[in-house]
Amino acid sequence: MKSLPAPLNRKPHHEIADVFNRYGDQYRQTNNPSCDQAKVMRHIQTCRTAALGGHVEQCNECGYEKNAYNSCRDRHCPKCQTMTKERWLNDRKAELLPCGYFHLVFTLPHTLNPIILNNKKTMLAILFAVVNESLQAFAKDPQWRLNGQLGMVAVLHTWSQTLMDHFHIHCLVPAGALSPTKDKWNPARQSFLFRIKSLAKEYRKRYLQRLKKAYQQKKIIFPGKTEALSSPQAFAEMTKKLAETEWIAYAKRPFAGPEQVLEYLGRYTHRIAISNNRLVDIDNGRITFTYRDRKNNNEKKVMHLDAEEFIRRFLLHVLPKGFMKIRYFGYLSNINKKKCIQKIRQLLESKEGTIEQIKETVQEIMQRVTGVDITCCPKCKKGKMITIKELPKMLRDTS
Repeated sequence: MKSLPAPLNRKPHHEIADVFNRYGDQYRQTNNPSCDQAKVMRHIQTCRTAALGGHVEQCNECGYEKNAYNSCRDRHCPKCQTMTKERWLNDRKAELLPCGYFHLVFTLPHTLNPIILNNKKTMLAILFAVVNESLQAFAKDPQWRLNGQLGMVAVLHTWSQTLMDHFHIHCLVPAGALSPTKDKWNPARQSFLFRIKSLAKEYRKRYLQRLKKAYQQKKIIFPGKTEALSSPQAFAEMTKKLAETEWIAYAKRPFAGPEQVLEYLGRYTHRIAISNNRLVDIDNGRITFTYRDRKNNNEKKVMHLDAEEFIRRFLLHVLPKGFMKIRYFGYLSNINKKKCIQKIRQLLESKEGTIEQIKETVQEIMQRVTGVDITCCPKCKKGKMITIKELPKMLRDTS
């Protein structure tokens, strides 16, 4: 593994699907991917190929024909996130409030990584719960002068720039609390929400409490290298050390308003571990990709990994089926937000109105995002591509 400054010139475009197509079979033979990981590999390999079916399009001017294949729609697929993200963002427009927003990040200590990888559903559900509980507890504490309930959008990320396991949650929090009687909006300070070191201690305390409870209820398994931590004594020693360790929580600079929030959401919510445009080369059993060196002013560099190690790292970030990586809490929770958002707007005497939510077709979204009219004939540049025939699936999806 080597890290070097990023090259100025790139080779032809590569995709994660190319990595799996070229080296996936060998990886499966020498490793034991889980069912969820194997499905993700298969989905990415077959995305927008004849295996998933599609349709035939014909130009209404020159008669040119081409096949258009279906997407896999897997949330780990780099080719399927643009449409999902744009639709999700459009749905969020009506939920934005005319106030500042805070961006907070909570990270789990890397000591826990081996246990998390074998207990993602349990350990990451605890992470979501304690982040919400910690923030809500501070919002109710009179010393912080909010005296109410916060609303927040929480987004789970599981990776570092080099694809290593790095479990953390990004929280987007409107700068104020709704009173318990829901008749008053208590604005937060402009510069900060809570003292971050105090918040980190609360977050650590609550996470360890829930972790110990999950252990006592035998909800955590310790296979392989983690087996040594399974005994009560070893587990107690580990949690004792974690209680003495400083846990990382930090606050980024507050957002000025809803427009900045939308820009942020677009960058963070539907990310995957690595996008296709970061791949530089996939030859000779080695994968080369770009990354940002966080310890060196985000300098762009390249990394070389053996194909097996690259695939292993990519699959570290496959989430359990049905696990929600974006969650809403407080007055922004699904059960509360419709009434609460309207009420908060009234309390803020907002004259801005909601950002308009537009229903867009796939063609309209692609035109707006890429500037390309995907219905335009690629040959004559004049006609429109019209669907003339459906193409059946060649592969049955068993997921």
